[in-house]
Amino acid sequence: MSLTAGIVGLPNVGKSTLFNAITKKNILAANYPFATIDPNVGVVTVPDKRVEVLENMYTPERTIPTTYEFTDIAGLVKGASNGEGLGNKFLSHIREVDAVVEVVRCFEDENIIHVDGNVDPIRDIEVINVELVLSDLEIVDSRINKIGKKAMTTKNKDDIKEIELLERIKKALEENIPVRKLGLDDEEKKIISSFNLITLKPIIYALNVGEDEVTTGNEYTKKVIEYAQKEESETVIICAKLESELSELNDDEKNEFLKELGINESGLDSLIHKTYKLLGLATFFTVGTDEVRAWTFRKGMKAPECAGIIHSDFERGFIKAEVMSYDDLIAAGSELKVRENGKFRIEGKEYIMQDGDICHFRFNV
Repeated sequence: MSLTAGIVGLPNVGKSTLFNAITKKNILAANYPFATIDPNVGVVTVPDKRVEVLENMYTPERTIPTTYEFTDIAGLVKGASNGEGLGNKFLSHIREVDAVVEVVRCFEDENIIHVDGNVDPIRDIEVINVELVLSDLEIVDSRINKIGKKAMTTKNKDDIKEIELLERIKKALEENIPVRKLGLDDEEKKIISSFNLITLKPIIYALNVGEDEVTTGNEYTKKVIEYAQKEESETVIICAKLESELSELNDDEKNEFLKELGINESGLDSLIHKTYKLLGLATFFTVGTDEVRAWTFRKGMKAPECAGIIHSDFERGFIKAEVMSYDDLIAAGSELKVRENGKFRIEGKEYIMQDGDICHFRFNV
């Protein structure tokens, strides 16, 4: 399943440097606003040691880890919702992502220009967030104006329900409250799904610091972490410059370098894992001598839906899922031992898939 996290931020906060490190691509990164004009998409491998363990156990012809996309979106400036900078072009791109990674400058460097003249991460966050709110408000207002009179005239229940919801959202946005804070239920989210409201998307703040502050943070990161906690958002401290250097190393060199720095996990790996978690994603596996593969699914999905991620025929003709957990396999040492231990299960259409499930789907079409 295709899922995308969009990397956003003001110009010169380290967005493109971070994106380069994530995808190991040489995307234009320059010390001036709008160096990145068109969104750049990179496919990211989700770090998962379980894949390597399964590969060693089954020695398949090929191994395919689970992935999702990061999109690097052009720098935003104050007034974007009114067309400043790249304006609505930026905002249209960000509507297409599933989650927002907002890179926040938390470092001092006189050689890198700040668009507002000085470093103030809370101000920067609020500049972006206000623009996102204003952009959503414009869409909501437009929809209310379009169907408001019709709803009052026809008394159509669906139209009335939509108008009431939009009025509630409008009130929140006017108070600078993002839609994700309203606790909308699944039915309400479905009503507004076609609008792709940006402030409904989950957000994670990537706090870009200097190399000597990656393990400790600084006064700027403390302020942002406190800010994020109040709005129940995630944060990760990262040094984009360091990650760019790490991306040039092989796995052994990278691990040795991290060990020297006293870090267990790179900032990028932490960002990927937190974004994965933020999107409510998990992983199931299919294994065999031909292929070991990790598949991304949304938590709460049932077995037939997950089968459909592999192929639509699998969901359409779903019969059952043969399932064992990764932990049970490792504890037993082999698939045969899992069966002997009674840990191999047959699950039906109502089974809710769990992270780490190893599955073989039976179907008939």
